[in-house]
Amino acid sequence: MRIGEAELKNPYILAPMAGVTDLPFRLLCMEQGAGLLCMEMISAKALQYKNKNTKILLAIHPKEYPVSLQLFGSDPDIVSEMAKRIEELPFQILDINMGCPVPKVVKNGEGSALMMNPKLVYEIVYRTVRAVRKPVTVKIRKGFDDAHVNAVEIARIVEEAGGAAVAVHGRTREQYYSGKADWEIIRRVKEAVSIPVIGNGDVDSGETASAMMRQTGCDGVMIGRAAQGNPWIFRELTEYSRTGISPSKPSKAERKDAMLRHARLQIEFKGDYLGIREMRKHVAWYTKGMEGSARLREAINRVETYDELEKLLNERL
Repeated sequence: MRIGEAELKNPYILAPMAGVTDLPFRLLCMEQGAGLLCMEMISAKALQYKNKNTKILLAIHPKEYPVSLQLFGSDPDIVSEMAKRIEELPFQILDINMGCPVPKVVKNGEGSALMMNPKLVYEIVYRTVRAVRKPVTVKIRKGFDDAHVNAVEIARIVEEAGGAAVAVHGRTREQYYSGKADWEIIRRVKEAVSIPVIGNGDVDSGETASAMMRQTGCDGVMIGRAAQGNPWIFRELTEYSRTGISPSKPSKAERKDAMLRHARLQIEFKGDYLGIREMRKHVAWYTKGMEGSARLREAINRVETYDELEKLLNERL
């Protein structure tokens, strides 16, 4: 699969997730075989005002390839200018978020709110494509709500404006992440455009990834929540596509080793205080469904150092 000049080794893509797909987690997913890594979304306005909190979001490791940097915003001038400003960073693909359902984003006319304004979608994509040399992609949803299901129209606009690919989450903004994803809308988008189409929604195994590709004809599959605490999902997807058989789940020891390595990377990247606190949610995801996980989640919220985390995991796992 190719997106512009970026060549993906496989069609399985780590979705951009705020507070999740930071550099340490992306490295773990890359090691397990992700075909494309997507960074956390970054506000174009925050970049314009040189907000200090965006610096850590822009960090890219030399081992990451290919990686997609995602901007969100509703002003074509700001989005395109900021895209040009950061183009020299070592990412391969620039993505524009038009699918985020979070209220504080939507109320500013950004994220999935843009799907209600097709003319503005065209302007943002058109201007950004012409401001940078790297391929520009767009992430959208099925529509804003059931009364405005317009993913096909928006995808055509993205293609007409020069977009290199479009990712489609099969839920409306109104649904957030509830209910069942509509794969039929992904199929309709694929039939409507000639650029690569990436399907997103309810893929949590090699079997469901293959089913989505078979049912929709999509070129790639984007994995979001199923990757939380489970970077091995990419190993499963690639192995299943090759053999038709899912590999065995990671052992308890493998999970523990991954959590501790993840914690070391977090601390190296974000420092002791923030790194270990951000690991609390990751440990909850890693251990979900395991025996004693509820009690472990209670205990993890009191952990403040790496040594405490290591001791806790050695005792409980």
